[in-house]
Amino acid sequence: MAQGSAPPPNGPSIQGLLGEALRETNDLARKEIALFRAEMASNLRSLIIGLACMAASAVFAVVALIVLIGAFVKWLATIVGSEWLSALIVGGVLLVVAVGLALWARSALSLSTLAPTRTTRQVRQDARALSERVSG
Repeated sequence: MAQGSAPPPNGPSIQGLLGEALRETNDLARKEIALFRAEMASNLRSLIIGLACMAASAVFAVVALIVLIGAFVKWLATIVGSEWLSALIVGGVLLVVAVGLALWARSALSLSTLAPTRTTRQVRQDARALSERVSG
């Protein structure tokens, strides 16, 4: 062995470890962003479904109003008979359907259901694992 030359290192160098950590951090960030995009796309689908149900509930509400108005008109016109009773029952059922759809749509459109919870949980897990790896 020549004098003045250092023996080859037994383990990876600090620069190599830093480079690997940076690459892994970059890969992790890319994966977190991809997860965020996928979750937000899913949340957008839920938002669209909620909006469609809200529109459907509006249609049912309009139909219910038309039927109820028709029942009231028939009741006033005939005063006697049971035709208006059947129209009131139909109108009441449609109104119940409209209220049910509106309540379901409201819960589907709440901000808590649109938050990226899986991404947040995954970022926390990754940060915990990274800090354990760095400290341990």
